[in-house]
Amino acid sequence: MADMADFSEFKFTYEGSTRPVYVQGSGPAVVLLHELPGMIPQCVDLGRSIARAGFTVFLPLLFGKPNQPFDSPPTAGEVAQTLGFAIRLCISREFYCFAKREASPITEWLRALCWEAYARCDRRGVGVIGMCLTGGFALPLMVDEVIMAPVLSQPSLPFPVTSEHKAALGLSPAALEQAKQRAKEGVSPLGFRFTNDNTCPAERFHTLRREFGDAIELIEIDSSPGNAHHIPENAHSVLTVHFVDQPDHPTRQARDRLLAFLQERLC
Repeated sequence: MADMADFSEFKFTYEGSTRPVYVQGSGPAVVLLHELPGMIPQCVDLGRSIARAGFTVFLPLLFGKPNQPFDSPPTAGEVAQTLGFAIRLCISREFYCFAKREASPITEWLRALCWEAYARCDRRGVGVIGMCLTGGFALPLMVDEVIMAPVLSQPSLPFPVTSEHKAALGLSPAALEQAKQRAKEGVSPLGFRFTNDNTCPAERFHTLRREFGDAIELIEIDSSPGNAHHIPENAHSVLTVHFVDQPDHPTRQARDRLLAFLQERLC
């Protein structure tokens, strides 16, 4: 296992499913969900930055190994590994990678973890950050009263194989209505994507704007050809792989907005 020595670890079980959860920091709880290809070092570093900002960050290991490097651009082996993960997830019973109007079953396990984090952190509100494969999970999770800061970073499910899939949000109509009601009550979501990202297509953010209106904050970072910050056209991971830690860079500004959002909602 890659070095996670600065995190504590516990095993969390719900309905027979057990996964390790890595924890660091103190203060209100933030559940950080990793993306494909796994809990890469950039994700772990994001967790550390959240902890330094005054929160208790919980990183559940959903698949793969913790703190396992992934090069950019990836090696052929890393591409093969990611494709292997994707294939296994597509046929798994926990991830509904193509369901347009149904949440992945793993969100039930994550919901239970959010309640556990809530209890461990003096029953203060919980933030949840999804990215890529897990990017849209904040929507079905935010129907729970403990979730006060839902974040969707480049939500990529359902996989955009058709025009309907591109616009879909991956949760049931009933859950969508509950999420919209919570947003109207002040628990409005925050979202990020790169403008040229086909994995998290523009149609999905159009749907979010249509459904949530002014009760959602969506930040789209220019990744078009020739953009001012030389962001690659294939940029996808706003807060991790394609994050640039320079004060005037849009991804740094996105992370700063994320931390401010957590402070506003949880502190």
